[in-house]
Amino acid sequence: MDIVDELRAFVATAQTGSFSAAGEQLGLSNRLTSKYVAALEARLGTRLFQRTTRQVGLTPAGQDLLARAPSVLDDLDALLAEVSETRRGLTGTLRIAAPVTFGELYLAGMLARFAADHTALTLDLRLSDRHEDLAREGIDLAFRMGEPDLLSLKARRLGTFRSVAVASPAYLARHATPDTPETLAEHSCIVDTNRRQPRRWRFLKDGVERTAEIGGRLQVNSARAAAELAAGGHGIAYPPRFAVCAALESGTLVPVLRDFEGESGPLNAVYLEGRTLPRKVRALIDFAVADLRQADIL
Repeated sequence: MDIVDELRAFVATAQTGSFSAAGEQLGLSNRLTSKYVAALEARLGTRLFQRTTRQVGLTPAGQDLLARAPSVLDDLDALLAEVSETRRGLTGTLRIAAPVTFGELYLAGMLARFAADHTALTLDLRLSDRHEDLAREGIDLAFRMGEPDLLSLKARRLGTFRSVAVASPAYLARHATPDTPETLAEHSCIVDTNRRQPRRWRFLKDGVERTAEIGGRLQVNSARAAAELAAGGHGIAYPPRFAVCAALESGTLVPVLRDFEGESGPLNAVYLEGRTLPRKVRALIDFAVADLRQADIL
C-alpha cells in the first residue's frame, strides 16, 4: 500500500474520531479506511489508535504522529500542486465555510467568478452561522466576521464590515426618525440573535461610544431576514452593510442615525495554524481581497 494513502487515512480518522467519518471525508469505504490505518500500524510496528465499538482514540504514538503528519501531507500536496498547476492550473477540491447571509449574498457569486478562471477546481461551499471545526470538518478556508477565537487558526484580514441602522420609508413616515442611539428605545427594533449582544447596539460619534439598549418583539437569527423585516415596515434593523447594499441603493431601506458610525469588525479568511498554505487557498484569498475591493460592500 502507498504510505501517503495510509497517512491520509490516519489523519482523517484522528480528526473525525471514526473510520466511517474519515472514509466519507476521503471518499473511501469504512473498510478501506480501516485497512489503510492497519497497514500503517503494521509498517510502524505500533498501535496508533485505541479502538472501541463507538469511536477510536489516539495512543501516545498516534498523538506524536498526528502532531507532524498533517504538515507533511500539506507540504507534499503543495509540492505536487505547484508542479502540476504550473502546467494545468489549480486542481482538486477547496472546502470553504462561511456565515449564511454573507455566503448567500456575496460569497457564492464571488466563488463563481473565481471558478470561471479555474475550470479544473471543485469548490465546496458550506454555509452555517456556527463556527465549524476546520480540522474535523475538513475545511480548507473559512470566512468569518470578528476576531478569530482560537489560537490554532491563522487569519488574513480581508476588510472591515460595518453595521448600519436601517428602516423603511413607510416605517419612518409613521414614527419619528431617531436622532440619537438612545431614542432607539422608543422604537420597534428587530433583534438579530446572531449578534454577540443582540439587544445592545453600539455606535460611535467623535470617537465616543454610544450604546443603545433596544427592545423588540421580532427576533431572528439572520441579518438578511432582519433586513427583510425592516423593509416590510416592521421596525429598525442593524445589519452589516453588505446585507442591505441593494436595498439602500433602491431606496427600499434608508439609513437612520446618519451622524453616527455603526459598529464595525474585521472580515477574515481563516485557516489552520502550522500548515503550509496550499497554492489554491492562497489564490482564493488573493482573489477575495481584490473582488471585495471592487464590490464595495463593506
